[in-house]
Amino acid sequence: MKFLVGLLMGSMLALSARAALPLEQIKLPAGFSISIYADNVPNARSLALGKNGTIFVGTRAGSEVYALVDKDGDQKADDVIIIARDLTAPNGVAFRDGALYVAEVSRILRFDNIEANLANPPKAIVVTDKLPRDMHHGWKYIAFGPDGWLYVPVGAPCNVCEADPNRYAAIFRMRPDGSKIEVFARGVRNSVGFDWHPQTKELWFSDNGRDMLGDDLPSCELNRAPKAGLHFGFPYCHQGDLPDPQFGSERPCSEFVAPEVNLGAHVAPLGVRFYTGNMFPAAYRNSVFVAEHGSWNRSKKSGYKIKRISINDKGEKISEIFAEGWLNGQRNWGRPVDMLIMSDGAMLISDDQNGVIYRISYDGNDANK
Repeated sequence: MKFLVGLLMGSMLALSARAALPLEQIKLPAGFSISIYADNVPNARSLALGKNGTIFVGTRAGSEVYALVDKDGDQKADDVIIIARDLTAPNGVAFRDGALYVAEVSRILRFDNIEANLANPPKAIVVTDKLPRDMHHGWKYIAFGPDGWLYVPVGAPCNVCEADPNRYAAIFRMRPDGSKIEVFARGVRNSVGFDWHPQTKELWFSDNGRDMLGDDLPSCELNRAPKAGLHFGFPYCHQGDLPDPQFGSERPCSEFVAPEVNLGAHVAPLGVRFYTGNMFPAAYRNSVFVAEHGSWNRSKKSGYKIKRISINDKGEKISEIFAEGWLNGQRNWGRPVDMLIMSDGAMLISDDQNGVIYRISYDGNDANK
């Protein structure tokens, strides 16, 4: 009896803590607002949208995959359903042709006809089990590209090292059935988010910079891969112009593709998402948003925000802060992970520290919309 009472009190305290999240501290541009779309989603990480509006959520520290359902259309999830358990860091989720794809550390699984079977999910089909088993940078983001291939990054199994380039520090792609696995981009230390430009169809991806070079070096990166076969520098060169102290003498920075944007040291960029909706002002369309999860070993914390990078007609990148406030002084009360653009144009943001999904909407007036 005491156990049940304690469990109930713990659940009530957790609900109270989630209800007390200081959303008023989140700073947004004029006309934007933030609310809770779903709570009670422990370790919420990558997001994917089903054909019928179901939101699928992967986890990294946890072993579950969730489905969120908004039954009454009030922009809040009514049901939070666990559709898979006992997986190994199922961070990545992707949806295609009615099936949910889930990336564990060494496997990719597929759950067919998932939206019609949320209450009784089908048995997982193994798409591939040929990925490395290393836990260091082993969690994965996955997404289907415009070419119909499934893109899967494999991080370096270290802080910095010369690992097998055909197995690590690369972004791979494969057919939806797991066949014809090939390297798309090399020299990528640890990408946990990417998206394709809506117009050019080029791949843009985040990459987390190496550690142990001090507070301010090297910068984390936002990269662009207009074609297959490019090398982005790791472990020889960081941030486009910084030779690695151990490996930099082997190959010069001039051999590699420089970042499109250097985001800052240790900010830990994860989710990358182009805005393709119609709710935000017209100037936001085709901008790329980057979720900075936040530093873990910097003496003064950095990151913990959402950045927006717009690209003008000259190809110049203009970076600005879109959402911040999860870091209060040196105390962080939230960590944004991934973003998702909904059919109504609103943006969802996952937060694995609080186990919640936020919804950012625009209700201002835009004469150019």
